[in-house]
Amino acid sequence: MTRIVIPVTDDRGVDSQLSDHFGRAPFFAVFDLNENWKIKSSMSVPNESEHFGGVGFPPDRILQLNPDAVITFGMGPRALGRLQDAKVAVMKANSSIVKDVISAYLKNQLEELTEGCHHALHR
Repeated sequence: MTRIVIPVTDDRGVDSQLSDHFGRAPFFAVFDLNENWKIKSSMSVPNESEHFGGVGFPPDRILQLNPDAVITFGMGPRALGRLQDAKVAVMKANSSIVKDVISAYLKNQLEELTEGCHHALHR
């Protein structure tokens, strides 16, 4: 089984919209794929990290979900490093709709994210 986590703005399953900012996504959509690469189960997990008044670093919240891969538009260098250190594949999204990025992932059409964002929101 493969588990994919995707930061999203809403809780609509495969029709959810990807969040532009990994750590500030209101939800993380979690998809478990079976050995035939079909979605076996899915759930939406609220982002309760420090970015939303909770505690913890967003990647640590993600790691609690035991993902094999994260698909996102981008993330800061610390978050990227934390996930890479944990051997989680971080892939760059090529669409803003979850079902489209899952399809691209299954067709091996996504590039690995190798560099974190360096805009004002990241240290």
